[in-house]
Formats: sequence, structure tokens, C-alpha cells
Amino acid sequence: MEAAAAAEDAKPVIRIAAICGSLRKASFNRGLIRAAVAICEESITGMKIDYIDVEGLPFYNMDLEENGYFPSPVEEFRKKIREADGVLFASPEYNYSVSPLLKNAIDWGSRPPNAWADKGSAIVSAGGSSAGARMQYHLRQIGVFLDLHFINKPELIIPAFQPPQKFDRNGDLIDLEMKERLKKLLLSLHAFILRLR
Repeated sequence: MEAAAAAEDAKPVIRIAAICGSLRKASFNRGLIRAAVAICEESITGMKIDYIDVEGLPFYNMDLEENGYFPSPVEEFRKKIREADGVLFASPEYNYSVSPLLKNAIDWGSRPPNAWADKGSAIVSAGGSSAGARMQYHLRQIGVFLDLHFINKPELIIPAFQPPQKFDRNGDLIDLEMKERLKKLLLSLHAFILRLR
């Protein structure tokens, strides 16, 4: 029994970089990341989610690149993405597409050498109307160029304003069914990254 536990502890931890495409304090999508972090800590052995704040990145401008180097916030961001085994995106939908904040992070990460390349990834979204479905589809298209490998199933697209209540006033996920669906997505991402290794 102790040998099995020791073997389990010796397994490398899969590190996931989580990126939110919203700046709102009570963002539902940031709440999804908080829920994902908690789920991993409570019930998914061998995977850790690190929230990567992209608010401080400058607006993408190639003139800011000097001799192959980027501004320090960009260098730090790119390093965190390179060091991650996978990526979890959580974002609202803006005009049928990804949010400006997320697109800015994507563009900085894609500069040579591409920090996103060959990573397993998943997308979650919450909102009104399409609940981010078109954003997810567009992000998958962008991922083709980035050489990201998205899990196909399960999908998690949460209609945030339909009953029962999904989030509280702080943006925290409170719906138990949605938490279980999020857990299944994370387990799928975990298994997928292990297959990619």
C-alpha cells in the first residue's frame, strides 16, 4: 500500500497554465478558473493549475521587440507558457470571437519561438446568448496556427443567465452539475496530455 502511494507521489505533476479573457472583477470565466483550481486540488491527482494574469501585458506591437527580446512582462508570460504542459482558456465571447485581452496574449505568445506549440489545451466559457460557443470555435481555428491540440470532448459552454443560478455575485461557480462537468473536462485534459507525452 505504501509502495503504491509512493509511486503515485513520484509521478510528474502536469502543470496547466490558465488564462482568462475577461478583466471584470466578478467575471464568470475567472470564476471557472477558480473552480478548476479547486477541483484539481481536491480531486485530481497529478495535475496543478496556475492562473496566469495577462492584464499587464502591453498591447501587441512588434516595435517593442528588440534584438529577439520582449518587454519584461511579455518575457515572464512567455516563460510561464513554455514551462506549462497544457493550457486552459476561459473567456467570454466578443463580437462572435475571442476577447481583445485573450487575443493580445495569444499574439505575444505566438511570436518566434512560438510558446504555445504542441501543448494540450481545453476551453471553457460562460455568458449570455451563445455562452461563448462561437468564441470557442474561433479559438480552435486560431489554435491550428498556434499548433495547440485541443480536447474535443467534453465541451463546457455555460449559459450563465439561464436558471438554475450558475454563479454567485462574486463570479464563483455554485452549480453542482456544472462543477461536475468541469471536472470531467479537466480529467479529459489530463488524460490527453499524458497521451501527448
